[in-house]
Amino acid sequence: MLSPLSIPGLFITGTDTGIGKTVVAGAIANWFYRRAFRTGVCKPMATGCPMRREGLVSEDAEFLAACANSPHPLDVICPQRFSEPLAPAIASERSKIPIEWDAINTDLQFMARESDVMIVEGIGGAMVPLDPVHTVLDLARWLNLPAVVVARPILGTINHTLLTLSALRGAGIKIAGIVVNRFPTDLAGIAEETNPRAIEKWGKVPLLCIVPDEVIVGENLPAGIVNAIEQVDWSQLARDR
Repeated sequence: MLSPLSIPGLFITGTDTGIGKTVVAGAIANWFYRRAFRTGVCKPMATGCPMRREGLVSEDAEFLAACANSPHPLDVICPQRFSEPLAPAIASERSKIPIEWDAINTDLQFMARESDVMIVEGIGGAMVPLDPVHTVLDLARWLNLPAVVVARPILGTINHTLLTLSALRGAGIKIAGIVVNRFPTDLAGIAEETNPRAIEKWGKVPLLCIVPDEVIVGENLPAGIVNAIEQVDWSQLARDR
């Protein structure tokens, strides 16, 4: 349904919805931008989009665009938008608006031609249905980008993360590594302290970095998040297919 991207890139997915994938994706995009990469960002579809004068707008796409200083319009960065905060397949069915895969592919390939690297953010977790047949796993597989899995630090994350890794591997998707997000630096308990290394051990996957839980005001990345992302050579991971 989508053509593989011809440039380096990363696919950002997660163990669930609402775990900060957009923050991590934006911070990675900003890492590339600060190193003078022409950085393309894309969230192929989004739900729960507010209505503004110009129509439905993805706030996640706005954040990604700001982090990457993207020259591309928001409706290209996020070509498929729905108002209800539901899985895309359900939002599409209820609104009677089909997923326009051709339009998504056109926008992705257009941005790829004008970029050195592409950061693509999925929606929800790896098994979220996008249409009656396809899930986020299919999206990642089509684009043929290494996956960065964003995980929570709290109790229960080992199970959720290992299941996500298993699903990605079963679909033949290369895994770049894990980012543990929203780590409670000052309030971490035993679970939070031990979970990241347990995921690395049992998941047989690199723990790329641990991102602290910091308040984001507007589209500005706090220093703690930037410093955590700085620890990784994202360029090498993006080239490693």
